[in-house]
Amino acid sequence: MLGRVFVWLFRIATGLVILSVIAIALVYWFASRSLPDYDKTLKVPGIAAEVEIVRDSANVPHIFAANDQDVLFGLGYVHAQDRLWQMLTMRWTAQGRLSEVFGARTLSIDKLLRRFDLYGVARDGVEVQDPETLSKLRAYAAGVNARLEEINTSALGRGAPELFMFKAAIAPWTPADSLAMGKLMALQLTGHMSNEVMRARTSLALPEPERLNDIMPDAPGTGIAALPKYADLFDDLPRYAKGQGLPEHPLSPVHPTALAGASNAFAAAPSRSAAGGTLLANDPHLGFSAPTIWYLARLELAAGGVIGGTIPGMPLVMSGRSDRLGWALTSSYLDDQDVYIEQLNPENTQEYRTPDGFKEFETRGSIIRVKDADPVTITLRWTDNGPVLSGSDYDLATITPRGHVASVAWNALEVDDHTLAAGIRLMSANNVDEAMEILAGFTAPSQNVTLSDRNMIAMKTVGKMPARDPGHATKGRMPTQGWLPENRWTGYLPYETNPEFRDPAGGILGNTNNKMVDRAFPEHVSYLWGDTQRVHRWRRLMQSREVHTRDSFIEAQLDTVSFTARSLLPLIGADLWFTGEAAPEGTPERLRQRALELLANWNGEMNEHLPEPLIYSAWLRALQTRLIQDDLGPLAEEFTHVQPVFLERVFRDIDGAAAWCDIRQSSREESCSDVARLALDDALIWIDERYGDALESLRWGDAHQATHDHQILGEVPLLKHFVNIRQSTSGGDNTLLRGMTRGTGPDPYQNVHGAGYRGVYDFADPNSSVFITSTGQSGHPLSEHYDDLAQLWRRGEYVPMSLDQELARAANEGVTLLQPVEPTN
Repeated sequence: MLGRVFVWLFRIATGLVILSVIAIALVYWFASRSLPDYDKTLKVPGIAAEVEIVRDSANVPHIFAANDQDVLFGLGYVHAQDRLWQMLTMRWTAQGRLSEVFGARTLSIDKLLRRFDLYGVARDGVEVQDPETLSKLRAYAAGVNARLEEINTSALGRGAPELFMFKAAIAPWTPADSLAMGKLMALQLTGHMSNEVMRARTSLALPEPERLNDIMPDAPGTGIAALPKYADLFDDLPRYAKGQGLPEHPLSPVHPTALAGASNAFAAAPSRSAAGGTLLANDPHLGFSAPTIWYLARLELAAGGVIGGTIPGMPLVMSGRSDRLGWALTSSYLDDQDVYIEQLNPENTQEYRTPDGFKEFETRGSIIRVKDADPVTITLRWTDNGPVLSGSDYDLATITPRGHVASVAWNALEVDDHTLAAGIRLMSANNVDEAMEILAGFTAPSQNVTLSDRNMIAMKTVGKMPARDPGHATKGRMPTQGWLPENRWTGYLPYETNPEFRDPAGGILGNTNNKMVDRAFPEHVSYLWGDTQRVHRWRRLMQSREVHTRDSFIEAQLDTVSFTARSLLPLIGADLWFTGEAAPEGTPERLRQRALELLANWNGEMNEHLPEPLIYSAWLRALQTRLIQDDLGPLAEEFTHVQPVFLERVFRDIDGAAAWCDIRQSSREESCSDVARLALDDALIWIDERYGDALESLRWGDAHQATHDHQILGEVPLLKHFVNIRQSTSGGDNTLLRGMTRGTGPDPYQNVHGAGYRGVYDFADPNSSVFITSTGQSGHPLSEHYDDLAQLWRRGEYVPMSLDQELARAANEGVTLLQPVEPTN
């Protein structure tokens, strides 16, 4: 009997194994159908002559054609070939249509995007594009659609394996889609709205309003005029109201200010270059994902070849070079948004107050279709200042009085926007002077563009700078009354007002998102800057040698020494170093002494193999928490990243900032040294619970893993191990090799935001230039090119960035020929 049972169990188990193998084989077969074939000839409509696409050894496409439109057709084709899923999710995001595919979990994102109406603005913006730009946008769209047609006619697995799991109709690509990508990038890169709301909330929560400039400090430099307390602007405001936070879905384009855009760019003139040509380096910082948002490509235009980093969905090289000119991008932090509190008419809530009395909202209904649920209808409203947002957006409800709503003015909502046209034209510019003229077309997102031709370097802030009244109540730093004329924008300042630097006497230019100018309001550019720390290390590296080379620029780009650690540790540990007798082993005191000994002998290098970066990071995090939690209460949890200038102000007692060290709830008066010691103990307890008390064996890289996660499949059990790309990394929040930490949750030091693209361009020998992205060219998890660049990126290596056609062909991975469909009689 037992024998027969065993036989049947064996047969069942064998059958299940066979069925599992068959199921896996079928899944693999269906998924692999969408793997691109790079070596083929294809007849397509929409091109004038043959388009040749040569894939080099890193799978970078080199696109050759008879005219620029056909080249951009080829770019659209390869973008859809390698990154279709990425393009579709970005388009759904911009349209506010994610919930049609992913259900209710993305509904809050859709509501916000509908209220901004980014896609509607982009669609209207098509009509204002000049004929040349429109023809290129249409050519690019035709290339995307040629790939979609090929997928449909050849049964190529719907074009991406994700589309088997998420059934969604795929509409043809249009010029409006490309314009919408630019608008979406503007939303991802701005942090001013979040910062305004947080400043207002913090102002309300602080018992001593003068402490606001400690916890949300200005970048060091000349101060500004005093601002009113937010509570003085409106009645009936809570001291503290818990916010809902920003949407946390990986597809959300809205991020906390700490995770808004960042970047490094720097250039050397021939006088500071060992080889006698200009040098240019760029590493734009965005949130990590698998695949990375960046895609490498070379385009052979009529004006000559260009090569660099593109973003699928847009027909241009965002950061790159030709043989004549290089361009690099950093977030300018230009104050491009203002939040307004609009007063409702108490007699008719369909009206809001203006300088001329009450006026009716412009309104429109919008239906959001939700997978596996009923559609949701929302009413979109606009004021003269801009769209009205919900109280749940950006936690606006916490700072909006009763009988009011919040709206936002933002330069990215301009229909008359020629940003994409300027980017396309920039690829054909011959020199810095031509580039400067072309960049006048930028509206949003505002960027600092660093330029280098063979003889000159320059930097220009591009994007429309709002014209504000000098009497603006908060100077754009906090929400203000929308009905007061002095708070409203009066247009935009002339392009000539934007900061500009040409041929500096010292021969070096650069930007790390740091404060660039110190000008009076309203030509101030911004009060919020993305960096107060990295710039110090960059300046030291640039000035440490008389002349630079490509390799010295690479060295600077990959530098992991923390100026912040070097400057703050002597301050916060001043009374703790080497004090007292040696404590017995196994005691908290001895653990603290061991930690201090390690930090005292550390040079500030945030190396993945060292223990000191983890001890330092945990200490500063615990220290800031102890300093602010009694003053800010629950709001303290929303300060997720260490503010170095705040800690410096406290420990130097600038303007009385040492008051933060005294714990209000205790009877005794604590010193800053007391709090520093307690915070170090907190940090060591956390480390012990997570990694053990063997401090010397800790590795920063274990905590600081780069999280290139698939935005949809990255949390699916088992599957996440195949689609996520995790790497131990060096660097930190404030190093030139920036690896911004998550700041929240059980893994606060995960590296979630950094340089997805790096490029170094040498105009003494342009073909010796190099670049890299953080994952690979393909968005298909089964492709060998899904993650083949990831380990090179982690190790600080690059691939050649050459315009040499023969070099591209010599070790190519395939050649695709797109041939025009012959006309039928």
